[in-house]
Amino acid sequence: MMIDALRLLLFPALMVFAASSDLFTMTISNRVALALVAGFFALALASGMSPHDMMMHAAAALVVLVVTFAFFAFGWIGGGDAKLAAAIALWFGFDHLVVYLLYASIWGGALTLLVLKFRGMLLPATLMGQDWVARLHRRDAGVPYGIALAAAALAIYPSTAWMHFG
Repeated sequence: MMIDALRLLLFPALMVFAASSDLFTMTISNRVALALVAGFFALALASGMSPHDMMMHAAAALVVLVVTFAFFAFGWIGGGDAKLAAAIALWFGFDHLVVYLLYASIWGGALTLLVLKFRGMLLPATLMGQDWVARLHRRDAGVPYGIALAAAALAIYPSTAWMHFG
């Protein structure tokens, strides 16, 4: 029963934390990625995932990490986004990776358009007095892409093996 509660709560809670952290601070703590990695291996072992399957999940994470760090090197995404995407890929493995990346790309594009539209608006002084709103409104600031990564992950998670109780 404890494993079922962890499968229901751990991943979604970390996704919500990552998205809100990125929105309010434009950073995603390394602790989030580390908690996702530790949680994956703890739940994989506790639920009887085979070593082969764990290695395939790790391979998916490694592929995503290599690609997203190339994106980071080009300045297209932040380092926290790269680590978060790889940690999410660890949970999904290759089975759900393509659909996840498709969702993340579509929602990331929509998020970028919304942020650009938001940055073109004049905001009341009360909103600009909020540090996180002012930071998000700055034209030279990045886009909190962790929101799209987490939203896509939450959309995919219910269809994964983690949500099939037996």
